[in-house]
Amino acid sequence: MKRALVIGAAVVVAGGGLGFGLSRGDGEAAAEPQAMGTATITRGDLVDSEKVDGTLTYEDERAVSVGVSGVVTAAPEEGRVVQRGRTLLKVNGKPVTLLYGDEPMYRTLGEGVEGNDVEQLERNLEALGYDVTVDKDFTAATSAAVEEWQDDRGLAETGTVDAGQVVFLPGAARVKDVKAAEGSRTAAGQAVLTVTGLRRVVRVDLEADKQDLARKGARVEVELPDGSVVRGRISTVGNVAEKTGSEQNAKTTVDVEIGLDRGAKTGRLDQAPVTVELESERTKGVLSVPVEALLALKEGGFGVEVVEGAARSVVAVTTGAFGGGRVEIRGAGLKEGMKVGVPAS
Repeated sequence: MKRALVIGAAVVVAGGGLGFGLSRGDGEAAAEPQAMGTATITRGDLVDSEKVDGTLTYEDERAVSVGVSGVVTAAPEEGRVVQRGRTLLKVNGKPVTLLYGDEPMYRTLGEGVEGNDVEQLERNLEALGYDVTVDKDFTAATSAAVEEWQDDRGLAETGTVDAGQVVFLPGAARVKDVKAAEGSRTAAGQAVLTVTGLRRVVRVDLEADKQDLARKGARVEVELPDGSVVRGRISTVGNVAEKTGSEQNAKTTVDVEIGLDRGAKTGRLDQAPVTVELESERTKGVLSVPVEALLALKEGGFGVEVVEGAARSVVAVTTGAFGGGRVEIRGAGLKEGMKVGVPAS
């Protein structure tokens, strides 16, 4: 995408190194010479970008339900992180334990049962230090390991595991919202918590007509509420457009998720507003100068004033890509490292 180049005050080459002057309607230069500085012609990538609004949050938000009915006797605080083998909450005085896995707890696991969910349970028991063979078979040895685990957790030593005892999630969980507070009643299958993963992400509702700005895997910069900037990479770009906003101000948007670099300092704010700089175009390996180095020539087009010691000469240029306050130029004899005139700051 090429951007039209706009110069606020037309500039005319006056000759004799007088510098810049504001153009009059008759094409003659007003006698208002300005102090001059210099800038360097560089070779590199020009990146054109656009800033959009985003929200800083956590990945993988989901509701958690338990397979037991009763009174919630202990609930976690919002923001608490729960690791494998630890208690998510207690119902009727008994802990519901977090274990890691992608397959939900949908049946009672006991001796003689086979399947991927059995292997998932055994893998967790092994990770927690219990003596068990990790395979798809729930054997007598598995039952013995379960009884040992139940004893450690203060549960009845039945040797079987059901949805009232454990919840499987992909990894450690951060408690975002407690839906069933301590003392409240809950029913089997009812959502009791909203949890997230631990990785920080930014979500953008990107206007559908700007979808080309978001390419999976592209690097981006994110400005946080305190003004600091962190980097990340676009992890997902939605392919379903949705309408957002009021009826009068409705917009059609696609969801974009950005994973932030490991170690990025983002604080603990959730749902914080941020600004995301998306790359719209990258032009590689071109000569460029600051936009203010361009001169509007009387005969039409643009030029730059090349400065070589005390000598100054104007070279007509063809402009190209724009980005970061610089513009691509092509012209006779121009080389990387040359100095060009710019208004002194």
